[in-house]
Amino acid sequence: MFKQVKLLFLYTETPLHVGSGSSLGTVDLPIQRERHTNLPMIQSSGIKGKLRSAFENNGGQTNPGIISAIFGPRDNKASEHAGALSPGDGRLLLFPVRSLAGVFAWITCPLVISRFVRDLKLANQSHNWTFNCSGSQAIVPSGSHLVIDNSIVLEEFSFAAQTDNLQLTEFAAWLATHALPSGDEYQFWKDKLKKDLVIISDDAFKDFCQFSTDVVSRTKLSQKTKTVEDGGLWTEENLPSDTLLYTPLFTCDPRTGNRESVPAEVTDASKILTTIQSYLTNGHSRLQLGGNETVGRGIVATRVL
Repeated sequence: MFKQVKLLFLYTETPLHVGSGSSLGTVDLPIQRERHTNLPMIQSSGIKGKLRSAFENNGGQTNPGIISAIFGPRDNKASEHAGALSPGDGRLLLFPVRSLAGVFAWITCPLVISRFVRDLKLANQSHNWTFNCSGSQAIVPSGSHLVIDNSIVLEEFSFAAQTDNLQLTEFAAWLATHALPSGDEYQFWKDKLKKDLVIISDDAFKDFCQFSTDVVSRTKLSQKTKTVEDGGLWTEENLPSDTLLYTPLFTCDPRTGNRESVPAEVTDASKILTTIQSYLTNGHSRLQLGGNETVGRGIVATRVL
């Protein structure tokens, strides 16, 4: 049984393509989505694999006992015991959308916030943020850069702006302090989030997340003719830069039968989470998730709460 939980926030600094395979739709290579909400997500297996790879590629070879305790042994020893870390799926929290004023806004919705509050409770973080928003309404902080004549325009859609919501002001300030990456280079983005966070209805949010992702065309050229090869033109969907996701990190005590061989840094569930958090905040705060690593896709900044 899991004993400790923390939340890992993932902030996309470049477009992120975590693919779901080929498609019969208009986009050849779509991103992963939840079945029941159709919201973008990242499957937990990809997150765990990338965390293990990051540990191994950045000094983990010097203490394989730590890697084995957290993630489980490799190769022919994989059946000996499971790892003590179990990440959840990466869930969407904030989605960036073009705005007529203020360049872009981060949007979210009551459904996403309610689920986030539920997941925070797992990590012993108790908050009671609740919002009601329907139709063409939009809740924005007081003094937002997005408001023009009591309305905001996202993409080509206009919403009636509701300001002076103290609960939203508190929520935006909490996210800026605890969810965005902690580096000094993020001060501008923290200040912007406090003013340019928008809550819209669940249905409107779902539509933006379906039709406002980053869809690009890719080509493969013939080495000899330098023209597009047959079948060498396809479209690919990405989560845009400045998207914020999160995933719960569940841990238990090490599952290895020989506890005496477990390194002191990972002898229980709490120490395992501390080791992971320390690793990600000491020079390894960025990961590269998903596909297309060689063209700069999938660079995400991390924050553990």
